[in-house]
Amino acid sequence: MSLLELLRKSGFDGDVDFLKEALNVLVHSLMEAEVTAQIGAERYERNTERTNQRNGYRHREWHTRVGTLDLSIPKLRKGSYFPSLLEPRKRAEKALLSVVQEAYIHGVSTRKVDELVESLGMKGISKSEVSRICKELDDVVIAFKERPLEGQFPYVWLDATFPKVREGGRVRSMALVVAIGVRETGDREVLGFDLGMSEDGSFWLEFLRKLVARGLRGVQLAISDAHEGLRRAIEQVLVGATWQRRRVHFMRNVLSQVPKSSQSMVSSIIRTIFAQPSQEAAVMQLRQVAQQLRGKFPKAMDILEQAESDVLAYMAFPREHWRQIHSTNPLERLNREIRRRSDVVGIFPNRESVIRLIGAILIEQQDEWTVARRYFSLESMAKIVNGEQVPLASTTLLQK
Repeated sequence: MSLLELLRKSGFDGDVDFLKEALNVLVHSLMEAEVTAQIGAERYERNTERTNQRNGYRHREWHTRVGTLDLSIPKLRKGSYFPSLLEPRKRAEKALLSVVQEAYIHGVSTRKVDELVESLGMKGISKSEVSRICKELDDVVIAFKERPLEGQFPYVWLDATFPKVREGGRVRSMALVVAIGVRETGDREVLGFDLGMSEDGSFWLEFLRKLVARGLRGVQLAISDAHEGLRRAIEQVLVGATWQRRRVHFMRNVLSQVPKSSQSMVSSIIRTIFAQPSQEAAVMQLRQVAQQLRGKFPKAMDILEQAESDVLAYMAFPREHWRQIHSTNPLERLNREIRRRSDVVGIFPNRESVIRLIGAILIEQQDEWTVARRYFSLESMAKIVNGEQVPLASTTLLQK
């Protein structure tokens, strides 16, 4: 039965509340049908074709012309489900389109962008149309960028990428900083992003202060590269948080002081440090490795010893989390997606266009994380949130 027929049979006479309720029923029926098709079974149905199982619901508001609906989006035990009607990629695609249009109008587009404009059939685009699209997207992005942060975020990852932006008649490489976190429930969230002239300490300091002003709290571990300005900003703003240095960059620094012929051997020996079952064992192994190799590679071993507390900080946290918190890899994957979309533009016409496109990408990522399974289980998060495992307990050992 079509929706129109359903409304007629139900005596719909223009009442908005009735239409809202009818839409609510229709949308939830559609989601159940999509989930059934995805897992190969109805609710409580047992059959040999089933590939997955339902695992409760996640709530999300959906703003429509008849009002805001509270959607109960089904969750799955393996993988994730996102309703097709929400079109998670639509906003980012519009943002990308607006950037291309704006570049085209300002006459700063490259040959690649020109070809894309023609393939999209956008010859003779009016400035008023571009302005309308940009205004619509900017309001959504700014609201997301400045929204309050609720709850505690024990883990925070910080990193930067460097898009090219035209400003003052010159093309500049600017710093786009992004922060993501895991809240006490084990769910991931995009915490914030911003664009500045350079990735210096003052910019990081201002960025972290804005996050705290919006409600960021409960940070126990901050994971980032060994950027001195960022590290000082973390110490100053995220008081009480431990800093974890990204392991990949640490290894590069150590191996830069080792001849190429010996790098493979040294790398293999250093990796035995991270294979230890506890932080205490890792500290002992690190000191043994430094003593063993100091005679041949003194400068490399100096770097190793100086980084002891920084690269082993993650081992004071639940073992179930080690794989994700010893580096910035969770954020690196997001940054690769940002770079992939940005490469289509090449050179952004202004700062606003960067914020618009990156903001839209991060909003769609947040949408997908909202309906995905938890990054860490509630049980493992309880070990640090409820004090069952206190990260600072091993600080004394690291300082001996």
